[in-house]
Amino acid sequence: MPNAIGRGRARLTPAKRIAGSVLLGLPAAAAGLLAAQMITARRSIPVPQGPPPRGEMAYGPRSRRDPFTMVVLGDSFAAGYGVARSSETTGGLLAAGVARRLRRRVRLSVLAVVGAESTDLRHQVDEALPLAPDLAVIFIGGNDVTQLSDHREPARLLGAAVRKLRRAGCEVVVGTCPDLSALPHCRPPLSWLARWLSHRLATAQREEVERAGGTVVSLAELLNPAFRADPDRLFGTDRFHPSADGYALAAAAMLPAVLTVLRPAAGAGRTAVLAPRIPRQRRPEAGPGRTGTVHQPGEPAVPVENSDGRLAG
Repeated sequence: MPNAIGRGRARLTPAKRIAGSVLLGLPAAAAGLLAAQMITARRSIPVPQGPPPRGEMAYGPRSRRDPFTMVVLGDSFAAGYGVARSSETTGGLLAAGVARRLRRRVRLSVLAVVGAESTDLRHQVDEALPLAPDLAVIFIGGNDVTQLSDHREPARLLGAAVRKLRRAGCEVVVGTCPDLSALPHCRPPLSWLARWLSHRLATAQREEVERAGGTVVSLAELLNPAFRADPDRLFGTDRFHPSADGYALAAAAMLPAVLTVLRPAAGAGRTAVLAPRIPRQRRPEAGPGRTGTVHQPGEPAVPVENSDGRLAG
């Protein structure tokens, strides 16, 4: 087997090279189990059954001040796949939080695409720049991990996207690759490989984003403990994408960084990023695939409006 892989290495894809290297370093029984788990996991990744929620919304009351323009780029996590309404997506919740905290209307455009990898960011950035965004929020990397892509190229492409947005005067906040070992059906030894690949990519992403002038939020560090502790509530019915409660948790993790980069533009001083407050639910019985209105403790829920000022459902 080593000789066969060595002779064919030039013809192997990066995914097959990584998988081959990992399998060669394991005992035969463990390697066989890991190979079987990888095949099962790839087959269990759900095929999208419908589009994510509508991506063009406005949040907050109308005012004489120009609204912030916010774009969300990346993959299905960024698009909010699996929930029914824009107000339940991470982008929608972030826009509502900015509108409430900074008392500024926010126009949101979600340009993320279900199934996107880091190679797709360039096209999304090109689509975003004509909108003259004040802020871009990016979630990318999960699909690069499932494809066993080498971490260096996806991280480099993310850095290039951040650099291009920053040169256009846009603030950028990136949620680094989540730890896919938290998926409910991911068991050892596959979970060990998923954790290693996810952490390796997230570390490379952090370095590239910071070098390009962006702000980084470690999703794995902030979200994994909660997702592991309560998978039935935080994962959706497909057990792969977050539920509405899971996206709310992600928004709570991202909001302090988003507020920090936007406060100077809103006329307030830049402040330190504080630990996020975890949103609690109005519907404690919410389970997989069920949704509830999310609000910060002690604060009313934010009305969500369409661009014409009507409340969005």
